[in-house]
Amino acid sequence: MSKTGHLVDPEIAAMLEMPDIEITAETLADVRANPLFSVEGLPPPPFAASEAWAKVPDSPDVKLVVINPPSQRTRRAAILHIHGGGMVVGTADTAGMTKQPLALEHDCVIVSVDYRLAPETPFPGPQEDTYAALLWLAEQAEELGVDPARIVVMGESAGGGLAASLALMARDRNGPRLAGQVLIYPMLDWRTGGPDDQWNNAHTGEFIWTRDKNRFGWESLRGDYAPTDGRKGWFSPALAEDLAGLPPCYMITGALDLFLDEDLDYARRLIDAGVQTELHVYPGAIHAFEMVPDTALQAQAAMDLRRGLGRLFG
Repeated sequence: MSKTGHLVDPEIAAMLEMPDIEITAETLADVRANPLFSVEGLPPPPFAASEAWAKVPDSPDVKLVVINPPSQRTRRAAILHIHGGGMVVGTADTAGMTKQPLALEHDCVIVSVDYRLAPETPFPGPQEDTYAALLWLAEQAEELGVDPARIVVMGESAGGGLAASLALMARDRNGPRLAGQVLIYPMLDWRTGGPDDQWNNAHTGEFIWTRDKNRFGWESLRGDYAPTDGRKGWFSPALAEDLAGLPPCYMITGALDLFLDEDLDYARRLIDAGVQTELHVYPGAIHAFEMVPDTALQAQAAMDLRRGLGRLFG
């Protein structure tokens, strides 16, 4: 019997009836082939995306999906997008379809990173892929009609965690200066759902992304890495000891999302470190809640994101 189903917003209650997708080492190949994580069945986009490749030191080049809407403007803003999928599934190809309305709405360029997935590529492989993508975008800014001072990193779930990691890496390496970080219910703390979980909130994580899935995702990313050295914040941003000097942050999460407590804590720590931070917590919202169209929650989240991005773009 559900413990928290009665707290879920009725407009997204259909999500509770979705069959649970078990993510284990044995099921991973089938999960990756699931149409939920591909472009299968999506309508054709209003304009074609293109592909590019960024060089990753001592690793294969990483594929980028470039969404560049027709425009007469130069010095446009840009979003470096990092897809979700628990660190173990997903593809940037979906962004070539789903992010086009956002690019048109803001007349901005969106570059989505097809980072290598765990467990085949554990830490720091995915993080190095995203950093290489940021360098590529900054270097190609003039050719793309982008103002390099208006680049924002954005990600959902695992992609939100990787976006937070990238903001830390760019600061620590004196890399391209980001105009903002947009963290959509980000996956930030590798301890959540495990024996060292700081929160164990009884009202989060029952649906969609559960504690079991979270443990599998983080252990897949960790590999044999012991998160005790200076890179531990790049691996799991919640472990970063110093958040000062990071770009302004826009963050959302759901009141019933497994990541609620780690997201609230990270936002609080950003504010304490002097980082301009905008945080939205949506009542009755579970993980990936805004994927259900034509609901009040989805409309509110879309409006908030539109305004938040506008502020970060300047």
